[in-house]
Amino acid sequence: MYEMKTLLPQFDIQLPTCMYEMKSLTAVNSMEISDDDAQAVILRQEKILIQLNDLKAQLADIRVSLGLNERGPRSSHMAQSSSVANVLNGGLREESLYDIVINGHPKFIPYALLALKNAWKDLYTLDVKTFTHSTVSDIGIEAKDFEQALKLMTVNALNPKININLIWKNCEHTEMISSPTMYVPIYGEVNIIRYLGRVGPREYRYEDSPLCNEIDAVLDVCYQLLRCTTPKNKTKMLIALHNRLQNQQYFGGSTMSVADIGVYSSLKRMPDITDKDLTPVLLEWRNRAAKVTLI
Repeated sequence: MYEMKTLLPQFDIQLPTCMYEMKSLTAVNSMEISDDDAQAVILRQEKILIQLNDLKAQLADIRVSLGLNERGPRSSHMAQSSSVANVLNGGLREESLYDIVINGHPKFIPYALLALKNAWKDLYTLDVKTFTHSTVSDIGIEAKDFEQALKLMTVNALNPKININLIWKNCEHTEMISSPTMYVPIYGEVNIIRYLGRVGPREYRYEDSPLCNEIDAVLDVCYQLLRCTTPKNKTKMLIALHNRLQNQQYFGGSTMSVADIGVYSSLKRMPDITDKDLTPVLLEWRNRAAKVTLI
C-alpha cells in the first residue's frame, strides 16, 4: 500500500498537574483494576447519593417555607397520569407547562380568559394576574372592569392550575408566550383559545372529537369577524355563524366548547354589533352561553 506522510506534526502535550490523575478504566486486561480501586468507586458513589438525598431534603424545606408544598401530592398524581399518558401516546414524553404570558392592548380585551375561567371553575383553574407595561399610561375603564371581574372568581387550589400573566401593552396583536426559553409567540385570541383548549380540562379538548373540524371552522370565522372593516363583511360572518349553529344548543353540539368561548368573546369585543344584528338563533345561544361564561 502507499505510505502516507504525517499531516499533523507531533506535539509534546504537557498534562496539567492541578487535577486528580485517574487510572484507565478501559484497560484490556481487567486484572489491571484492583479490588481496592473498585471498592473506592463504590464508596464514592454511596457518599454522593447521601449528599444528593440531603440536598433534596433541603430543597423540600425551602418549598415548605415558601408555601409551595401544596403541589407535592398533586405532582405525584400528575406524574402517574403522565406515565399513563406516555403509554397511550406511544412513548411520547409530555412536557410540563410553564407560566403563560399574554401581551394585549387594553382596547382589545381578551374576554376569552374571563369566559374560560368562569366556564372551567369546577374543572380547571386559570389564575390570571394583570400588569401594565410602561407603554400604556391608562388602561381605561373597560379594562379595569375586566380586571375586577377576574378577581371576583376565586382560585380553587384542588384543581389543576395554569398561571397566566396578562400584560397590558401597546401592541398591535394579542400574543401569547408559552416558553420562557424561546420567544415563539402565538398571535391572536382565537389561537390562544386553541392552545388553552389543548392543555385545559379534558371536557374541552376537541382534537379527538368528531366535531373537531367544525369547531376549528367556527374559530376561523371568529378570526375573520374580528378583522371585518365593513358592515357587509360583518353581516356575512354573522350569517356564517348562524348557519353553523342551526338547531344545536351550542357550536360544539349539546355541550359548551371552546368554539362557543371564541364566538362569545368575539361578539363581546365588538360593541358595534348589537342585538339587531343577531338572528333569533344567535340571541338564544348567547343567553345560554352567558349563564356559563358569566360575562
